[in-house]
Amino acid sequence: MKDSTILPTQVERLMREGDYIISTTDLTGRITSVNDVLVEYSGYSEAELIGSQHNILRHPDMPRAIFWLLWEAISHGEDFSAYLKNMSKDGGFYWVFAHISPVADEEGRPLGYKSIRRRPRRAAVDAVEALYCRMLAAERAVGSKDAVNEGLTMLGDMLAARRRSYEEFVAAL
Repeated sequence: MKDSTILPTQVERLMREGDYIISTTDLTGRITSVNDVLVEYSGYSEAELIGSQHNILRHPDMPRAIFWLLWEAISHGEDFSAYLKNMSKDGGFYWVFAHISPVADEEGRPLGYKSIRRRPRRAAVDAVEALYCRMLAAERAVGSKDAVNEGLTMLGDMLAARRRSYEEFVAAL
């Protein structure tokens, strides 16, 4: 269970090249498995992570609209990739490039989701961090009720100006 008293710090942990954070969740986002690399970077024990909502790792600097896009894609059976800022149990943070895929049984019935995360390129982090900062400010300016729509509008306007889809934008980073 996420401790709401954790205060974010400015302490960044850089993932090592070649490390992969792997986790699976059920259809509601409750963690069902983790690897040792996730335990290491998150600062949580395996027992603390298993059964918790995956948003235990969500950093408050992340715009809500990004997670709306994520859930919209994976709940419709599509893969989703994004740059995410995660928060560790000690308030530190680490950036990842995440690829989330639906997991299904032999008959194609959805079972949950698998997320594989790796170290992102610093230039990509710099680009998305600036975008996320603007999106988050816009979301906070309108309040919780309209936050996701405001974040999506800001992202949509940026993508339209660049004549790219979200997937093309992420791939170009």
